[in-house]
Amino acid sequence: MKDTIITLLEGALDTLKRQGVLPADLSPTIKVDPTRDKAHGDYATNLALMLAKPAGKKPRELAEALVGALPESDAVSRVEIAGPGFVNFFAATDAAAQVVRQVLDGGDTYGRSLTGQGEKVQVEFVSANPTGPLHVGHGRGAAIGDCICRLLEATGHDVTREFYYNDAGAQISNLALSVQARVKGIDPDDEGWPADGYRGGYIIDVANAYLAGETVHADDRHVTAKGDPDDLDAIRDFAVAYLRREQDLDLRAFGVEFDVYFLESSLYEDGKVEATVEQLIKGGHTYEQDGALWLRTTDFGDDKDRVMRKTDGHYTYFLPDVAYHLDKWQRGFTTVINEQGADHHSTVTRVRAGLQALETGIPPGWPDYVLHQMVMVTRSGVEVKLSKRAGSYVTVRDLIDEVGRDATRFFLAARRADSQLTFDIDLARSQSNDNPVYYVQYAHARVCSVARKAEADGKPFDHALAMASLALLAEDQEKALMNRLARYPEVVEHAAASREPQQIAQYLLDLAAEFHTCYNAVKVMVEDDALRNARLALGLATRQVLRNGLDLMGVGAPEEM
Repeated sequence: MKDTIITLLEGALDTLKRQGVLPADLSPTIKVDPTRDKAHGDYATNLALMLAKPAGKKPRELAEALVGALPESDAVSRVEIAGPGFVNFFAATDAAAQVVRQVLDGGDTYGRSLTGQGEKVQVEFVSANPTGPLHVGHGRGAAIGDCICRLLEATGHDVTREFYYNDAGAQISNLALSVQARVKGIDPDDEGWPADGYRGGYIIDVANAYLAGETVHADDRHVTAKGDPDDLDAIRDFAVAYLRREQDLDLRAFGVEFDVYFLESSLYEDGKVEATVEQLIKGGHTYEQDGALWLRTTDFGDDKDRVMRKTDGHYTYFLPDVAYHLDKWQRGFTTVINEQGADHHSTVTRVRAGLQALETGIPPGWPDYVLHQMVMVTRSGVEVKLSKRAGSYVTVRDLIDEVGRDATRFFLAARRADSQLTFDIDLARSQSNDNPVYYVQYAHARVCSVARKAEADGKPFDHALAMASLALLAEDQEKALMNRLARYPEVVEHAAASREPQQIAQYLLDLAAEFHTCYNAVKVMVEDDALRNARLALGLATRQVLRNGLDLMGVGAPEEM
């Protein structure tokens, strides 16, 4: 309907240009939005207000000219001018109802498009150090990142999901020392415990498995424990593999999979870090000072220059990040999205500056970033901080065990990434309309219940009769529901373009609200066969869109609740 109205307005503009009312070279962007108050129609445009000045007319006068120049259309029942010059469109009932046919014909593909034209997009998310179970912050990154991937795929992009393993550096050394201490019977409170050791109960599990000589099958490696308490390298290899496997299990329980697992250590082994340093030196963007190697990141928008190689010869963390992103570019990803925690904010400018300094044709502002804020978990209004498994933080597995995967995913992705999130365990467990995921899923289950009742009453859905009777869907609540269904493809496209999965969550809540309102106001199982089947079709179309939207959130669509 929206596209139809835009086409009608384009026709009116062409007419007004030919009449000399508007300049011939005028090419405005026509904006048509759903109205908030249905008394003002179904859709409205402010086009007359936008064009009044170039036309040399008062907005309302130009609005009258626009309305007068609109081509005839059976899709619009009437057009009104409101306020200073808004033009309101009332959709004809039979035209508005055609969305029901479109949804049922489209099925699982309704709302999907090819706007991405197969563009290769890489989304990096989670990328947790293999030093412990995934915490709730990783969970938020997993939910948002996976939803972004689903949105991009739904809009025709060729998506690669990537997990970057920081399997090199001080944290991995601390992990190995922690496991070794446990292997030797040293506790965190003992004098010999490593200063920066990991204290979670999972370290004991790793140590016991190492002593038992277990074999770990991780994503890209199979490691058998040597059981030697003094072989720190063997302990390190086993601990990393063990915890990578644990994280894989966390992600599998969360319904998240990756196409590529990229190891930080491979950047050193393949010489890519050294090659990146040499290229930066060759480009003249580095200098030596106080025994360290610096990069002039201020040449590319940073507030101060950054150390690349410290006086001890080790590289700072952002240098391998630059090498890693150069590798992404060389793999042909012109669009890269990094979904990371807000604590990575300071790295954005540095990585982009380093990439510009390489002078390899990478555009400014590449890659894209989506940064999520922290999550606070509460129960009975009190913050939950500890986990038996991790020792010092709430894990993703804790939440899944408490409230289930669907609620965990929906809650973590249903708010803007840049807003702090309070995860209320009591609310997520509740079966009430206050629980957003329950409210949406219940709408889906409610339609299924109506369809089952129709079957049980010997009045199964008649598709042909329903399609011939859609014009009977004339109640205000039915029209509001149909208008909401019609907006779904646009919401998907906009959410994908802006990398904002919470738009889908909000749409689903709005759609569920429209459905529940319609269900309570309009009886479906009436005696009139044509009207009953038309209303069943509207319910089935709503069920389909709810299912499609929940799938984009990685959330199930139950048939019974």
